[in-house]
Amino acid sequence: MRFTTATCCATKTRIEVAPSPNAVKQAIQWMLKLRESGNNITLLQQCEHWRKADREHELAWQRVVALHQDLDLRAIPGAGLALQTLETSQQRLRRRQALKLLGGVALVGSAAWLAKDMDSINTWTSDLATTTGERRTFSLPDGSILQLNTRSAVDLAFTDQQRLIYLKQGELMLSCKSGHPIRVRTRDALIEGVEGNVVVRQEADCTRVSVAQGNIALYPSADRQLLIGSYQEWRVDNMGAHRLDHVDMDASAWTEGLIVTRDMRLADFLVQVSRYRHGYLSCSDDIANLRLSGVYRLEDPEHLIQLLPQTLPVRLNRHTRWWIRLESVA
Repeated sequence: MRFTTATCCATKTRIEVAPSPNAVKQAIQWMLKLRESGNNITLLQQCEHWRKADREHELAWQRVVALHQDLDLRAIPGAGLALQTLETSQQRLRRRQALKLLGGVALVGSAAWLAKDMDSINTWTSDLATTTGERRTFSLPDGSILQLNTRSAVDLAFTDQQRLIYLKQGELMLSCKSGHPIRVRTRDALIEGVEGNVVVRQEADCTRVSVAQGNIALYPSADRQLLIGSYQEWRVDNMGAHRLDHVDMDASAWTEGLIVTRDMRLADFLVQVSRYRHGYLSCSDDIANLRLSGVYRLEDPEHLIQLLPQTLPVRLNRHTRWWIRLESVA
């Protein structure tokens, strides 16, 4: 069961179909080749032939040209990997008219930044979703409260037979009301709660489950059930389910607009802050293991980053407004 809202408009709007991710990838390949070749005549002719071969090719080329007005594509050290990333970016291309959203943001450092940005949620294909830095609260049909953290999306399947939330990306907190069970499905596990609060975060290689209050049933596989009580945090991946003995961050603090750390590595802290801002944020290897403990407000990630040199022996190296790298003061 999908919850959608339809709108009508009396005036006709010209709808332009976005080029496929593959066409955009090819267009960027041509752009990179031409930039590196010094405008080789033969290559120019080959590119022209490619553009004329299909209307979609020309549309993709125009999108990339518009992007290139703001970005220097030569600044992508991992261009090959970045181009591979584009193949999986169909949702983003549809929502934001190809790569126009990236205008004014430098593609720098490596393909990792591009891959992260390409993972942004397509709000048009999800029942409920949030964008970068956004947190939202929803009342579900059964009276349960669902909160979504930054860059998160879910689909809902509420029928007479089941109440299911499919976490497609990101993080949620579910406050269950007593009554029939409500389930959360991720890539790695099925979580079932009857009453209480549970936080579920889907990461690239695992699902993290934290019970803030109450009890839940965790199914890491179809034939295994784990009963989890309050204040427990678990990691589920392709190796199974594992309880975490050391937790360096309060899993539910984001619902109050906070990051609360306990002896957390600087590198891991920056990964968390990166979820709430656009761009690329990293640190050099020699300071990655510096530790932080404290309470940090999420309402202004840039200000939060500015505060780090006041408590740690680090300095901010700004390559652009969006690309920040922390380095040692030594």
